[in-house]
Amino acid sequence: MRVLVIGNGAREHALCWKLRQSPLLTELYCAPGNPGIAAVADRVPIAPEEVQRLADFATEMRIDLTVVGPELPLTLGIADEFAGRGLPIFGPTQRAAEIEGSKVFSKLFMDRHKIPTAPFAVVHDAAAALSEARRFGLPVVLKADGLAAGKGVLIATTQDELAEAARALFEERRFGASADRVVVEAFLPGDEVSFMALCDGERVLPLATARDYKRIGDGDTGPNTGGMGAHSPSGGLSAETAAEVVETVMRPAVAGLAAEGRPFVGVLYAGLMLTPEGPRVLEFNARFGDPEAQVLLMRLEDDLLPLLAAGAAGRFDARRLSFRREAAAGVVLASPGYPGRPLTGEPIRGLDRAGAIEGVEIFHAGTTVEGGELVSAGGRVLSVCALAPDLRGALERAYAAVGEVDWPGKVYRHDIGRRLLDPDQGGVTGP
Repeated sequence: MRVLVIGNGAREHALCWKLRQSPLLTELYCAPGNPGIAAVADRVPIAPEEVQRLADFATEMRIDLTVVGPELPLTLGIADEFAGRGLPIFGPTQRAAEIEGSKVFSKLFMDRHKIPTAPFAVVHDAAAALSEARRFGLPVVLKADGLAAGKGVLIATTQDELAEAARALFEERRFGASADRVVVEAFLPGDEVSFMALCDGERVLPLATARDYKRIGDGDTGPNTGGMGAHSPSGGLSAETAAEVVETVMRPAVAGLAAEGRPFVGVLYAGLMLTPEGPRVLEFNARFGDPEAQVLLMRLEDDLLPLLAAGAAGRFDARRLSFRREAAAGVVLASPGYPGRPLTGEPIRGLDRAGAIEGVEIFHAGTTVEGGELVSAGGRVLSVCALAPDLRGALERAYAAVGEVDWPGKVYRHDIGRRLLDPDQGGVTGP
């Protein structure tokens, strides 16, 4: 099969790495890709948002399956364009992707279909936001309606932070038109986990659990990012609770989207908070999470290519997915200044030494080559991942590899998974 992957981050590198292992694969392309992806796929110089050009390329090259990584092309309707040309694609239509593209739609959808989530209100100005925040009490969460590169969620724990959040959204317009409408919702205490499933429009194939770490700093401090690390299994989510999530969140969401004329084909991602009252949905995404995809794909035993092809055709054959019993962990290396204004162009060396550690895979995100040397070219730059018999071992290997990466300016969290490790058990177990 000829396959095209769309995107240029670590998630897409992991997808290409996994698809390359399939005996069904004959040619693999990635648009636009990155220097790491170039080792496993042919790069195509087309940006993810250039929907028409991507469809032209897929037609010309007779691509058998296109896999969409990032959210932007999905919200621009790439699946609709490909379907209109008879090109198989694994990714939701524009209307189905609205479950991620609009926080307001997502919350109202959950309300309509009785999917458990936090109490919320939709506001259009700072005064209304402050009024609703007083009703919910502190801490409180404010979310820009539209896509904001994973940074449009602000958590206010004090009155000063609340005033600053309202100012950033409505006066400074820090997130532009994404904040024309804002969701104000009650803060939910508990443990946050990621739950994803492959969907074919009707059926759901749950992936293993994962946990991602959004805050930039150790101890969950500082601003939210696109994700600074992840591990699978998530820890803290029992098999019974995972089954509850499938029945109360994933299946109702897929059924609800189908009932509203928005059948969902692709990866449905639920960001969950495990509260004392049970799992609650923080957000839905319409694609693989990043950095969760990297650790999940390292654990996935099944051949990914026929799974995605069957999903794109609307007919899953598999009843369930198989995952390695080992744990996988990943640490994101970011540029100084991220998530604000990252400093780029810094040389990165030592990846050969880091990648030589047992169980380690390094997935590129924001990298480029200048003058024959690999340099940083974005906010999140590398995902350093490792597989081991348990979480402690996976983290030890990942952090050992981080230590071999010769990049003095690298920014990363030192505490991924630390709070879950039981010194008497040596790791965590779970689905």
